Amino acid sequence: MPAARAGTVAGTDEVAIHTRRQIAVRLLPFLFVLYVANYLDRTSVAYAALEMSRDLGFNDRVIGLSAGIFFVGYVALQIPGALMVEHWSARRCVAVIMMVWGSLTVLTGLVHTANQLYAARLVLGAAEAGFFPGVMVYLSHWFTCQDRAKATANFMAAIPLSFILGSPLAGWILGHHWLGMQGWRWLFALEGMPAVVLGMVAYFYLTDWPAEARWLPVAQREWIVKALEAEKAEVRRVSSWQALRSGRVQLLAAAAFTEYFVFYSLAFWFPTILKRWTGISDARIGWLGAIPYVVCLAAMVFNGWHSDRHRERRLHSAIPVLLGTIPLLALLAMPRSIGLIIALFSMLVVIQAFLPTFWALVTESLCKTEAATAVGFINAVGSIAGFAGPYAFGYLANRTGSFSAGLTTMLISCAISGLLLLRVPEAPKSPA
Repeated sequence: MPAARAGTVAGTDEVAIHTRRQIAVRLLPFLFVLYVANYLDRTSVAYAALEMSRDLGFNDRVIGLSAGIFFVGYVALQIPGALMVEHWSARRCVAVIMMVWGSLTVLTGLVHTANQLYAARLVLGAAEAGFFPGVMVYLSHWFTCQDRAKATANFMAAIPLSFILGSPLAGWILGHHWLGMQGWRWLFALEGMPAVVLGMVAYFYLTDWPAEARWLPVAQREWIVKALEAEKAEVRRVSSWQALRSGRVQLLAAAAFTEYFVFYSLAFWFPTILKRWTGISDARIGWLGAIPYVVCLAAMVFNGWHSDRHRERRLHSAIPVLLGTIPLLALLAMPRSIGLIIALFSMLVVIQAFLPTFWALVTESLCKTEAATAVGFINAVGSIAGFAGPYAFGYLANRTGSFSAGLTTMLISCAISGLLLLRVPEAPKSPA
């Protein structure tokens, strides 16, 4: 290679390395913090239920329905939310969404009846609907296929971290009744306010497109724009309707539904299961409830890194989900040892390690509007399980007086999801 040409290639490689690193450092920590706030708001009802059910006289069916009804409004606005980010402004969308959902979470602490709780959760779901699919589309605006699973893993690591931080915090708040208000009311108020503040910050901090990033030098802006355009040119363009009719997209949607069924049932009912099987205090449940998500966090980050290293998505998505069937079989024996229960739930939450590679499977095969439509559709179908899972688990527990039927349903869903993921074809690989 001539010296000039070799120098140009070396210079380009250096620009690429610095650009990828700078984008990751600028965007991922902030998006990570936003998603932590998102999940704290979304799952606060799981710990609030420990005290709310006693204070307001709610049974398992009411708690399960209140957890699930969140996803009615959430599902309805998934595709519009993703398209708004694609065609309008990620910065404005994220800012508005966060300020609205934070305010609604605070107001949830004022409910007194089951119907009021249902209404609060319904509108909260509608308010949050555009956040996750919007961020998935937003990441595809900034990260090439080479980095996308790792970037998604770093973003989605906020899910287990929100439980790691939120579980002991929730347990502690539940034990305090300030100004004559019950702890569960304070839980909603204190976990909703950070979202309002972060939404204001997001408006000024985020940048919609690489071409608008004044925090990147000109050479780096040009490199990332060209790299992303080159990848999009290699993807076969299809219409939004064709994307929804694609067998691949439908398989991914079905796999998302069955996996989400398991995870949301786990997320919303784990504190209650632990309470009834062991009888320990709410505060101790909060601390012990964080342990499984420490394991989940490590598994999610490792799986995203390993997937990017080997440029493989399908098996990295299916294997964590299939492994979840093992602890579910053991949990059907209803162990009473606290250590064993925590160990089994720690094995079960590893199913969430499928998330970064799963969403890379979606965004790497479509582009622009088609990707936004597919992300919104798949997350909408998957999120129906956010209603079905907690509600079905609560209904079965209330009907049978045991958690066995709900755990069996989770086991079947886990196996189906893993098998569906094995049938999903890999996206075409672009050059590394």
